[in-house]
Amino acid sequence: MSLPHAILTALLEKPSSGLELTRRFDKSIGYFWSATHQQIYRELGRLEDAGLIRALPSEVPVRGQKKEYEVLPAGSAELARWVGDSQDPKPMRDPLLLRIRAAGVVGPQGLGGELRRHLDLHRGQLAEYEAIEAKDFPAGRDAVEDRLRRLVLHGGIALESFWLAWLEEALAEVQDMEGEGEAEGSG
Repeated sequence: MSLPHAILTALLEKPSSGLELTRRFDKSIGYFWSATHQQIYRELGRLEDAGLIRALPSEVPVRGQKKEYEVLPAGSAELARWVGDSQDPKPMRDPLLLRIRAAGVVGPQGLGGELRRHLDLHRGQLAEYEAIEAKDFPAGRDAVEDRLRRLVLHGGIALESFWLAWLEEALAEVQDMEGEGEAEGSG
């Protein structure tokens, strides 16, 4: 149920077309809630049918022209209601964790390379978040919206920091196991 609320949030920040929303998802909301172009367009139709958003009137109607959408009062009310609702955390589903569990059955051969690859990916993501923080949140930006956006960003930074520490531990452990396997095979 979160995609419609992600779209309402983005549209309240700035009325946009579906294409603009897709681009904005790729640059901000997509860091923690992803959606395809098709999913966004489908959801825009549903939100419009539900009376939560509307297409802005076009000055010159042209077939195939992109529509820009804005949130209606009912959409703002729905988003405010949703913000106050409770929702349990979702269980984590991560293929890497499943691979490590499977390695417990078949052995860790080759797992080190995948752990190193994930380390590189998380280092890159952390660097990207830190660059966003430096660029978008200079000292003194203390408006409520800035503080809340920074809070979300700090959550991303903390998660990436966790993954880096855990992956380094996992890699050291796997390398140690692989070394033990080589020592056993040579004896």
